[in-house]
Amino acid sequence: MELGALLLRHGLLSEAQLAELRRKAAADPDRGLLEIGIEEGLLEEREVLELLAEQTGCPIRDLHDYAVPREVATLVPARLVFKHTIMPIERRDGTLIVATSNPLDLYALDEVEAKTGLHVEPVVARRAEIEQLIKQHFGVGGGTVSELVADRHELEFLEEPEELEAELDEEAKQPSVVRLVNEFLLEAIEQRASDVHIESQESGLKLRYRIDGVLHRQPVPPEIDRFRSAIISRLKIMARLNIAEKRLPQDGRIKLRVKGRDIDVRVSVIPMIHGEGLVLRILDKGGMEFDLQRLGMEPDTYEAFRKLIQRPHGILLVTGPTGSGKTTTLYSALRDIRSEAIKIITIEDPVEYHLEGLNQIQVHAKIGLTFAAGLRSILRHDPDVILVGEIRDLETAEIAIQASLTGHLVFSTLHTNDAASAFVRLVDMGVEPYLVSSTVEAVMAQRLVRVLCAACKEPYEPDPKDLPEDFPYEPGLQLYRPVGCRECRNTGYRGRVGIFELLVTDDEIRELTVERASAAVIFKTARSHGMRTLREDGWIKVRNGITTVEEVLRVAVV
Repeated sequence: MELGALLLRHGLLSEAQLAELRRKAAADPDRGLLEIGIEEGLLEEREVLELLAEQTGCPIRDLHDYAVPREVATLVPARLVFKHTIMPIERRDGTLIVATSNPLDLYALDEVEAKTGLHVEPVVARRAEIEQLIKQHFGVGGGTVSELVADRHELEFLEEPEELEAELDEEAKQPSVVRLVNEFLLEAIEQRASDVHIESQESGLKLRYRIDGVLHRQPVPPEIDRFRSAIISRLKIMARLNIAEKRLPQDGRIKLRVKGRDIDVRVSVIPMIHGEGLVLRILDKGGMEFDLQRLGMEPDTYEAFRKLIQRPHGILLVTGPTGSGKTTTLYSALRDIRSEAIKIITIEDPVEYHLEGLNQIQVHAKIGLTFAAGLRSILRHDPDVILVGEIRDLETAEIAIQASLTGHLVFSTLHTNDAASAFVRLVDMGVEPYLVSSTVEAVMAQRLVRVLCAACKEPYEPDPKDLPEDFPYEPGLQLYRPVGCRECRNTGYRGRVGIFELLVTDDEIRELTVERASAAVIFKTARSHGMRTLREDGWIKVRNGITTVEEVLRVAVV
């Protein structure tokens, strides 16, 4: 029986729904009726698989964490694997077990039999699990690469630089190359990657995604290396960069819309020894939430920070390395205090997110719009609150301090390892210590740790010998560790949360700053006044089952 008729007969679709799905499937031959129905929520995949298994007599297989031998995976040509979304998973003498989400597609099974010469036995599995196995063995974009290998062999023989440039421009516009690059980007967005690293190595093209702060190697077919130049050129074209320039670094930007969400991609190209390397920074504007309560602050830290951001003047600094969530914290603070009665102006490099109610300025150093120059202009624009993306030099620091002295609340970031070092850093820049002590109201240091996957984390009782000396251990303590499941893509973690160190400036800290005390002395004094360190904040989250000891140690060394 045809699939649509079967679904109609068993009440999984109405006649109107079936007609609509058939119309959409006819207009989009790359996706079948079943895939469209599940994506649009008209069909529940588990119910469909159970029905298909019952009707065909094929068993249902759970392919999560399934290990397919390489010699089995390569029995079926990649072209067929991607074309029909099927995966060979076992071989028993003259029989090949093939996983499919639609065992009624007899044409696909017959084609595999004809190509392999083996008897094919289908098993039913979730499409997402089949696709995951395909990516593991054939790589992201493997189907497109198979088409390219079949259709564009001449890429291997491009030698003359003049011809190469002209050919690359054309090659980068070919539909297969366009689709391949789109697959990289879509896969990265679906996996919640913040960065895509496309690296030219001596051994070939290497693809890595940074997910929850950690880089993960992505499998790609080895044949992809011969299309390296076309892929890089395509990305340069998308970012409006000069594809002929291969000797100098370049920066560009790609604006995308994926499933109704606005995605901003920052492209950085740097020439390396074995070719150009690209890093794509993915800013998912539609997926960002700026909510101070959801950043991970402990209740006492949250209350103290809220009081600080409501002060009429002064400087509030957020410190930490690149990628530690400083911008998110500042945007969340601004969102918390914004109102019709307050004028908020920001100057950033770059403006990463657009927030309603804020007046945002983009730094443009080439035309003289630096942080310092922009900040001077902002002061003539009657603001109440100012956000300076980063204090990088003495001039910016001095203007920010003058702004706070004249009745403005100033938010900014600084690259220091802890909160106490911020005071010393400003003094080292050349700011007078008495100005630092009288304007800096508080410094928040922060890091991001990965959150344990709620679906698979498991409890255990730790051995005190395996814990750091400063961990607050007590007998019978239960912690959690990562396991890995389909929800977290086998990493054991899903999402990130902040750990925080809030140093509120008091009279003693101000005196130490004026005396040019070291960061160690300021830190020790702040600790004696009750400041919780990054690690101590992390240990609270470990004890609460939010993250692990290893995660805290990874981001907070001391």
